[in-house]
Amino acid sequence: MPTSPKDNEQRMERILNAWRTLAPDETFGGMTLMQFEASVARSQAARQKIEDLSDQLTDAHAEREAADEVSTAKVRLVVNGVHGDPEFGPDSALYEAFGYTRESVRKSGLTRGRKQILTK
Repeated sequence: MPTSPKDNEQRMERILNAWRTLAPDETFGGMTLMQFEASVARSQAARQKIEDLSDQLTDAHAEREAADEVSTAKVRLVVNGVHGDPEFGPDSALYEAFGYTRESVRKSGLTRGRKQILTK
């Protein structure tokens, strides 16, 4: 039955704690407590590295969100500047290149429903 990394971590910690508390001077499986601690240290270091990287990722996400707020405000300023510029305006190719719909190609929104013809 496969075990999860969390289960493995809990098992190692439980064994280490019990061994340290109840039989620190005994040898099991041909290992002393110190030898066992050294053999599982790599697993513990990898887990710590993952935790540190996770914290860094969380921090990077927060930094990105804060930077995006500033960037979004600047984007709005630029787009509004092009929109209000008499040389370019809301019907310019530049406005369209920014990803917006030019006024000349914008649909009016008016729709007329079709009448259905009843046939007998």
